[in-house]
Amino acid sequence: MWKSKQRSSPHDLLLSPISAGRSREPEFSSRWSEYLAGGMASPTSTPWSFKSETQAQSSAAGCGGGGWSASSTKGLHIQYVVQLSEVGEGLLAKIYRLNQMLDHPKPVGHVFSDAFWRSGIFPNFPKICVMVSKKFPEHTSKMQLERVDKGALDALNDGAEVYVQNLEPWVQLLLDLMAFREQALRLLLDLSSTVITLLPHQNSVMLHAFMDLFCSFVRVNLFSERIPRKMMLQVYNLLHTMLRNDRDCDFYHRLVQFIDSYDPPVKGLQEDLNFVSPRIGEVLEAVGPVIFLSTDTRKLRNEGFLSPFHPRYPDILTNSAHPMRAQDLANVTSYREWVLLGYLVCPDELLRVTSIDIALVVLKENLVHTLFRDEYILVHEEYQLYVLPRILESKKMAKAGRAKQKEADLEYSVAKQMERVISEVHEQAILSCDSIHLERRILLKQEIGRMVLFFTDQPTLLAPNIQMVFSALDLAQYEVIWYFQHVGIASSKSKAASTVPVEIDPSDPTIGFLLDGIDHLCYLVRKYIAAIRGYALSYLSSCAGRIRFLLGTPGMVALDLDVSLKGLLQKIVQHLENIPKPQGENIPAIRCDLSEFRKDWLTILMTVTSSRSSINIRHLEKATVSTGKEGLLSEGNAAYNWSRCVDELEWQLSKHGSLKKLYFYHEHLTTVFRNTMFGPEGRPQHCCAWLGVASSFPDCASHVVPEEVTKIGRDAVLYVESLIESIMGGLEGLINILDSEGGFGSLDMQLLPEQAAAYLNYTSKHSFLSPGGTSAFTMPGQESYPDSNNSIKMLEAAMQRLTNLCSVLNEMEPICVLNHVFVLRECMRDCVIGNFRRRFLAVLKIDSDLQRPSILEKLIHRHISIVHLAEQHVSMDLTEGIREILLGEAFCGSVSSLQISLRPADVHTGSAAEAICNWYVENIIKDVSGATVLFVPSQKCFKSMRPVGGYFVESMSHLNELEAYIRIFGGYGVDKLKRMLKEHIAALLNCIDSSLRSNREALEAVAGSLHSGDHIERDTNVKLIVDLDTVIEFCTQAGQALAFDQILTEAAGSVLEESASLIYSLLEGITKHLPDEIPEKHEVRRMKEVANNIGLVKDHDSELVRLLVEEVGAANDGSWNLLPYLFSTFMTAHIWNTTAFNVHTGGFNNNVYCMARCIAAVISASEHVRLEREHQQTQYSANGYDGEHLDAELPNYSTAEACIKSALQLFVKLSAAIILDNGSENNRSDIVPKLIFLDQLCEMSPHIPRSTLESHVPYCILRSIYSQYYSNSSLVPLSFPGASPRSSPAVSLAHASPAFRQTLVSSNHNQDSLFNTEGGSVRSTEQKSQNSRRSGPLDYSSSTLNKIKSNEGPTSSSTRPSSLPRFANSRSGPMSYK
Repeated sequence: MWKSKQRSSPHDLLLSPISAGRSREPEFSSRWSEYLAGGMASPTSTPWSFKSETQAQSSAAGCGGGGWSASSTKGLHIQYVVQLSEVGEGLLAKIYRLNQMLDHPKPVGHVFSDAFWRSGIFPNFPKICVMVSKKFPEHTSKMQLERVDKGALDALNDGAEVYVQNLEPWVQLLLDLMAFREQALRLLLDLSSTVITLLPHQNSVMLHAFMDLFCSFVRVNLFSERIPRKMMLQVYNLLHTMLRNDRDCDFYHRLVQFIDSYDPPVKGLQEDLNFVSPRIGEVLEAVGPVIFLSTDTRKLRNEGFLSPFHPRYPDILTNSAHPMRAQDLANVTSYREWVLLGYLVCPDELLRVTSIDIALVVLKENLVHTLFRDEYILVHEEYQLYVLPRILESKKMAKAGRAKQKEADLEYSVAKQMERVISEVHEQAILSCDSIHLERRILLKQEIGRMVLFFTDQPTLLAPNIQMVFSALDLAQYEVIWYFQHVGIASSKSKAASTVPVEIDPSDPTIGFLLDGIDHLCYLVRKYIAAIRGYALSYLSSCAGRIRFLLGTPGMVALDLDVSLKGLLQKIVQHLENIPKPQGENIPAIRCDLSEFRKDWLTILMTVTSSRSSINIRHLEKATVSTGKEGLLSEGNAAYNWSRCVDELEWQLSKHGSLKKLYFYHEHLTTVFRNTMFGPEGRPQHCCAWLGVASSFPDCASHVVPEEVTKIGRDAVLYVESLIESIMGGLEGLINILDSEGGFGSLDMQLLPEQAAAYLNYTSKHSFLSPGGTSAFTMPGQESYPDSNNSIKMLEAAMQRLTNLCSVLNEMEPICVLNHVFVLRECMRDCVIGNFRRRFLAVLKIDSDLQRPSILEKLIHRHISIVHLAEQHVSMDLTEGIREILLGEAFCGSVSSLQISLRPADVHTGSAAEAICNWYVENIIKDVSGATVLFVPSQKCFKSMRPVGGYFVESMSHLNELEAYIRIFGGYGVDKLKRMLKEHIAALLNCIDSSLRSNREALEAVAGSLHSGDHIERDTNVKLIVDLDTVIEFCTQAGQALAFDQILTEAAGSVLEESASLIYSLLEGITKHLPDEIPEKHEVRRMKEVANNIGLVKDHDSELVRLLVEEVGAANDGSWNLLPYLFSTFMTAHIWNTTAFNVHTGGFNNNVYCMARCIAAVISASEHVRLEREHQQTQYSANGYDGEHLDAELPNYSTAEACIKSALQLFVKLSAAIILDNGSENNRSDIVPKLIFLDQLCEMSPHIPRSTLESHVPYCILRSIYSQYYSNSSLVPLSFPGASPRSSPAVSLAHASPAFRQTLVSSNHNQDSLFNTEGGSVRSTEQKSQNSRRSGPLDYSSSTLNKIKSNEGPTSSSTRPSSLPRFANSRSGPMSYK
């Protein structure tokens, strides 16, 4: 059963506090406690601080004489006026919330959405609900609802109690609206009938209290039309009758009368407010001049109403030309609302002569008027519907009485003119309202901009002009809110049915300037708040003497003032004289509460303005104005206003400068911000103001609807995040504009190789270069041509905006929204660093392929230069963040992953380094694209027959490119690439190990046949080896990886020596003194590995392979002793049939040179590992022996060298034997590449001398081969005819390298154009002796001879003389070995 939530009986609820007197004061407070913050109006929530003032005044009134009974009642009036105004705001908040819950219904047209019925407030039975609403005010018992929807009616009857509970709080809202109407009307009637004057310059405090209640009353009733009042009451009473045996609720008939009288609300308001209409007309006439002034932009500018210095006397900095007008301009927003609502509900006042111009000015610049938050009414439609008929009626009545009296003739003329104004002003407003406000915004932009500059330069003049600052803030606030109120408004013309949208420019830059101006003015006021308070205290101190003088004038002495009034005037003087005197730096420490002073002055005002008082305001003015100075009332009002600058300055600043209402237009706010912030007239410094607006958004929440705080706070946070995202997007855009080919890229003085080649091709086709250069690239110095002025200006503007924006964001205070704090400096840092990472990853790949590291490094340097430019204007290290990004892209594991104990596989790297490393391994080592990647020993790089992606392989594998890669990613990038190479080589070593194990028996048979010299058995056993060609391919790939690792090592050493020369020299010195012992200690092994990674170890390949062999656990059985035999069988493979030597590259057409590197490294590493493991096995098996015996058996480094040399010599011997045995008169085509292969293996290995091959193949053959290669044409390969044994040994054209058979791939790529062979000195020597046989790279210089002697040892040098005398002048031709 429903229980009423009424706080008292209906009679008590609607009882006027005025008629009830002081005995009803507690009932009033309890009646509206839900709508009052804390039960009473607080000083911070009202501009007059009536809480303490009226309470103290009421308590003091009881001790006065009979003349104070009126002031006592008047004190109650003012308190209730303020409280009822706050109650009106609470009612509006409740109506707004209900309207949202019901999905904004349209009760006038009975249009209700599906969400309306799903809200749970009304029963979901549309037919019955809409029927009872349409039949209002007819009683539901007479509607025969069972015929409308019998099932719904039964369902209502069954769930009546639940439905009643759902409707109960909102029916209570109707009761509150009815009570508010009656109490507000009685207060307005009493004030209008008892207050003598309500003029702004005489009684502004009571005027604002009266008009605020008036406007609140009008807005509440206009807004209440948006909720389904009729349906709510009818459905509730229907349910009540079902529960109470057909008995209506107690208040049903009164609510019916109330709703019916306000249907529509404007007509009800016009009837109810008819008794206060004359006072409203007087007030509107009084504020008319201020409204005219606010619309006259020329007068405001020319006469300096918003200028801090005197317009006619510029030397006078303090502007005292218009003190009262400057103060009135601060209230012009309220005056406009008074005019719009006052003439709407009091249309008879439009028949005043002066009212026509006032109404015309305000109507012409407004299309809508806000009722509450973002809810509005279309002003012109309301005037045409409800005001124009009253004007026509007055015109008709005046026309009937024109012949009898002149007043009727004047009234007819005014009515006719007003009719024309209302009929035409709507169309004028649609066409001109935006231009009017745009002109006003431009004026305020200029004036506020000058004001900010002036007060920043002269802060001491801020305090004397504080009222002017408040006026400027109020005007700017109104213009900004007006702009967003009219965005998206569609208004219907009076003479047309179609609606016309109002054209509001969403990219208007003045909004940003006004927001920035408001923000700067508020900042200046808060910054110099102590100075303003000090000036106000000084003014109040001086005002005390003037008021005391006025009280002693003859006029005041002649007035018969009663004791109480005289005592109050003396208390005013005492308050002012007791104000502390500001001295020096103690002003901020002064805490002065002037509420008692304002309370006493307000009591005086209420007394002298009451019609019941014997001494009124006119008496005081006449008694004091004769002195020639300001009157007593003027001095007191001025002191009242200045006193609020002492202890209520923050509240005043919030009132005039707060933009919290923009919360309800925050979506439009975001759109306009994005359109204007980075537009042509946008300013980076404006973003502070756009963001600062959000701090006041939570103030929009009403305590009547608690859940609003969470929603508004969340929306405010989202708004700030959206704006920060836009700001950071603009910051990224500015950086990216500069970091582009049209930005700083156009200023580069050094061309890329591709650009240089394009220019060379262009100049070869044209006799001169045009100033514009080619279509693809711009010439260096292009920016100096006049045609490029616009581009340079664009760059300068972008740089200026970037630096300004960075400076502003760096200095911006944190944005606080509820419990969220946004620090723009940190957001900017994250933006710059995040943008660098995105740009870095974007330029890493071009057209789905990898960017060259050198170009990538150049782009990084260009971007970092822009970051350095921005870094000069911020107080943070952005470069450190860039380094962190590069480090993160090279290494993204935890710090603990850097410990030595962890396996390298546990360390994860960033995506950038990963992508580059994968490209190198896939396209160079594995050659997955099939581009025929070849290693070029002479240039120490890889080349390809066709491009891989956008580049040839040589442009990616050059030493300079790897150095650029290392400079970008540092040591972690090197480690990642080396790790991938090692993993690939280790996998290949496992394959070799598997091949050795699986072919062990066949290899043992091959070894026996090789030593026995049985060629037939040897060939038979070789054929038994499984997957020999696959093993050859694995060895070639491993050699490619070793060659690439060698280049990477040289690049790492070069970069380390250049960047950290001290560390490099330290490692170099340590490496020279590392002991050569077997087995090596862990520390020595670790140090050698480090040295090998930067190229300080002479045998790089062997050291690397030895480490990998130990890691993979290979060479742990006797099968690895057969390595020389396995590798020697490679000479029987079919790969040699297509192998050709290229004299320009020093390598072969199928990378068998890399296979030679692999063979030398693997044999060397296997012997080292074998000796170490033999030593370990010896130690395990000899635990019982003494140490001396063990020391004698320890292998040393010379033993390892001897074993490696022996194994390599065995491989050369076996290979040479197989080569020469397989040679015949009919099959000599593969002898030449095989011999060169063995010669290169001997040359690259530091363990055997190059002359090792001489004992098996006479050098006369090799000299003839090299001589023929170097003597013939550089582009014509040699042929090996095989017809005559005296013919020159050469290879067939069919077996030549593909680089010889194809033409040049591109204009800027030549596969064989650049080469540097080792035989240059030999050729130069042979040119001097034409009769001597030319030699290839077999010129043994002194250094080479020393190398041979040192490698061969004393035995070799004593038993075999040098090969140089034997073959220096040899003329022997090729020899056939059978």
